[in-house]
Amino acid sequence: MNQTVIVTGASSGIGFAVAEAYLQRGYNVVGNARTIERLKQASDKLGNPVNFLLVPGDIAQPGTAKALFERAVAAFGKVDILINNAGIFIAKPVADYTEQDLDDLLNTNLKGVFFPSQQAAVHMSANKSGHIINITAGIAMQPNVKVPALLPVLIKGGLNQATRALAIELAASNVKVNAVAPGIIATPMHSQDDATQAFYRTLAPTGQTGVTQDVVNAVLYLTESNFTTGTILPVDGGGSAGTW
Repeated sequence: MNQTVIVTGASSGIGFAVAEAYLQRGYNVVGNARTIERLKQASDKLGNPVNFLLVPGDIAQPGTAKALFERAVAAFGKVDILINNAGIFIAKPVADYTEQDLDDLLNTNLKGVFFPSQQAAVHMSANKSGHIINITAGIAMQPNVKVPALLPVLIKGGLNQATRALAIELAASNVKVNAVAPGIIATPMHSQDDATQAFYRTLAPTGQTGVTQDVVNAVLYLTESNFTTGTILPVDGGGSAGTW
């Protein structure tokens, strides 16, 4: 039986690239995004594969996470991998954050990881196998004065620690839990104008930005490893390694 992976935020950017990579490897992929329209657009780009199951819904809602696993099991038997990719990034000085900013980041970046992970923990522990990958942020490992981003650092930094905690909790059930912490990756989330791109390149000692394939490679490494758990793997051109 082919393995099955759930990818949240699968309609664009990193999530789309991850979904595409698993489909190319013959996996069944269950994709989530907020609307069915965005998922259908993604499916069209992928050639409408029969093993790409579309499950729309707000990932901050526990019912969406439950539906992801129920529909995945009904269609494909079980879930082997969960990629918690859905996320938003709001960078601004601390005094400028609004209550709405906080609610939005907590909903997508915290609840949107907790509820699917909770479902995965129960399902995978019962099967005595599985992988959970959280997509976090390199800046949560090494804050940078050039990018004031207290709330993403607070939430993604907590997710980095939660990754380690859950890895320990689920280790006896043969469930691996890891994180990939990207730096600036070329996705629709980031501005493409020349001046902004030049600034982004100053955020890594390599003077580079990344592409989605860089994150895909890290995700595939982690989910294909049987002896790696509790790891936060930066994919950020060295931006989290220290000062330079």
